Amino acid sequence: MKLSTDSKTDIVTHTAIVLSCFLILFFAFFFLYLPWVTNHNKIIKVPNLKGLSLNQAESALDAADLNYEISDSTFMTGVQGNTILSNFPKSGQNVKIGRKIYLTIASYSAPMVKLPNIIGRSISSAKNQLLSKGLVFGGEEKIAALEENTVLKVKVNGQEVEVGKDIPKGSSVVLLVGDGYGNQMIDAPSISGLPFDEAEVLLSGLGLRLGSVIYETSDQAEGTVIKQNPSSGSKIKNGSPINVWVSGQGTAAPVENENNIN
Repeated sequence: MKLSTDSKTDIVTHTAIVLSCFLILFFAFFFLYLPWVTNHNKIIKVPNLKGLSLNQAESALDAADLNYEISDSTFMTGVQGNTILSNFPKSGQNVKIGRKIYLTIASYSAPMVKLPNIIGRSISSAKNQLLSKGLVFGGEEKIAALEENTVLKVKVNGQEVEVGKDIPKGSSVVLLVGDGYGNQMIDAPSISGLPFDEAEVLLSGLGLRLGSVIYETSDQAEGTVIKQNPSSGSKIKNGSPINVWVSGQGTAAPVENENNIN
């Protein structure tokens, strides 16, 4: 059908018809078609996924008509592999049906990290180094060495490990530190007959410790050392304790077993 355009009225009419058709199509697209395609009015809350296994999370998301994608995996000590650690959008948020939920899951195996060089460091410094690498401080063991409280060796799973070796992240690392005495052997000094305070100063000056002090009645002057253990001239390790018996009255402390003094 041919439309007449002989007059201005015809042109205005035709223009109005074209504009009307355009507006109808415009509103139909944005308010009918587009909301239908994008489920504009259909929303759902993201289910609680944290702590679920991947299979359980998949079932929960399927039931909610949501999709998922594993975006990251992280090793966590004591957490079963494929356990959901977090998700985005977060649980409880409103999303459109069909929205993709990004999951972070626990991995089965720990990544390997290099044991940092903590040899020669103090215990506190070594702890910080281990923590920065995701390793665990497993305690300390004293070994005979003059470098007191200095890390000299390390153990992982009961075995000595060299620095720089790859070990699983989260491993427990035991520090072997010096006791400050070492294996140096010296002769036990003679302190019998000395006043107690002088004997204490002498032991300290030789790098030895005062052990138990036992007071006994004696014909010697009060406060005089009347006996010692180990005896004078005995070979003992530097830093070992010397038990003493002192003339006079006082509170006696238990004597250290002689068999335990090296």
